[in-house]
Amino acid sequence: MAKYSQDFKLEVVEYYLSGFGSNQVGHKFGVDRSEVAKWVAIYNKYGIEGLSRHKTKTVYTPEFKYKVVQSVLKNGLSSRDAMLKFNLKTHAQVLDWLHQYQQYGIDGLKPKPKGRPKQMLKPKIPQIKLSQEDRNKTQEQLLEELAYLRAEVALLKKRRALRLEQEAREAAEQQRAELISGLRQSHSLKYLLRAAKMARSTYFYHEQQSRLEDKYSNLKQQIRSIYHKHKGRYGYRRITLSLRNLGFTINHKCIQRLMQSMQLKSYIRAVKYRSYKGAIGKIADNVLQRQFKADRPNQKWVTDVTEFNVRGEKLYLSPIMDLFNGEIIAYQLQRRPLFDLVKEMLSTAISQLKPDDKPIIHSDQGLQYQMRFYQQQLQQHGLIQSMSRKGNCLDNAAMESFFGILKSECFYGEKFNTIDELEQTVKEYIHYYNHERIKVKLKGLSPVQYRTQSLKTA
Repeated sequence: MAKYSQDFKLEVVEYYLSGFGSNQVGHKFGVDRSEVAKWVAIYNKYGIEGLSRHKTKTVYTPEFKYKVVQSVLKNGLSSRDAMLKFNLKTHAQVLDWLHQYQQYGIDGLKPKPKGRPKQMLKPKIPQIKLSQEDRNKTQEQLLEELAYLRAEVALLKKRRALRLEQEAREAAEQQRAELISGLRQSHSLKYLLRAAKMARSTYFYHEQQSRLEDKYSNLKQQIRSIYHKHKGRYGYRRITLSLRNLGFTINHKCIQRLMQSMQLKSYIRAVKYRSYKGAIGKIADNVLQRQFKADRPNQKWVTDVTEFNVRGEKLYLSPIMDLFNGEIIAYQLQRRPLFDLVKEMLSTAISQLKPDDKPIIHSDQGLQYQMRFYQQQLQQHGLIQSMSRKGNCLDNAAMESFFGILKSECFYGEKFNTIDELEQTVKEYIHYYNHERIKVKLKGLSPVQYRTQSLKTA
């Protein structure tokens, strides 16, 4: 393990505290990100002196180890918090003690004896209890039964060897059949078969098998094309719907199996920015009550704010979603989570309403939604305000789901050099989400396609 000086650790910590992430710092200094996180935590708790500790090897008593383990199990400390609290070298020590305690109890925390044991213990010979029937058998009967069992084992071994030999022979025949198929355009089949010492029936058998295995080749090309067109955002369900829209009649289980064989997986992950700052204004009732289905457009809206972070700079997104088709009908992007972010978004959304549209607009209890101007705007245009219960994100699950999809499909795993680059990507993705990205619950249509089709049939 590499040894690092106190000055080097301090330089790494200062570079991290200047606004860079642990991944960037680790890449720049050639240090694992976990080391960076550990040095920063030690510096924040003990200062610069903490970076020079752990010079000598420390022997810990079982009582001390038990105290550390109990701080994790009963007090809810993480392994890193316990490391800092008890002045340990690494959090891996805590995890090791915890594992030993859960497996062996207090005895697992005791020091293990060093060296080899003084005397090897003789293995105990298991005593076989014979049934009364076996006891009554003569020696000749037992010897006859033993000979039969040995013959049975030998037969099973031989059968397995023959099966392996048969599989190897079939694989060799398959390869020879493929070679013959590649030369058929320039040579006569009968001469190729004679040279390969292969029967005509055997050749056509392997030829037929290869065609059966390759019957999904066109389908695989279509799956790969759709997967890469949508940048890995589609799983097997949406790809099945896309193929059906192209005229393929195929079961989703077949698509799932083929995608697994091609190692194609869709992204999924979610993270949340919280804007709750306490009750500073009027808290509205939860009118929506998790009823996330709407019968017509502009009947139920949901909104929230989420945060993106690029190299220490932040970007905030405030969208409004129509629960009828999951369409983002208005959104606003800003560098700071000020009230203008929500104000301008709300103004854009209200401008799209018809005189008879009076939707419910649901949000969490964020600071922006408690402001008097926001609530007055809703009352002025006849919108019904609804708020989630405190600390219950499930009450606004539809918007949380959109944020998770958005970040997993266009933010996580991507590299952005500037906030402007991220902002342009988010705008392009929202247009793609509304107009191109199909949904299973919308019968394989995008939100805009579903709304347009619904208005035509209404």
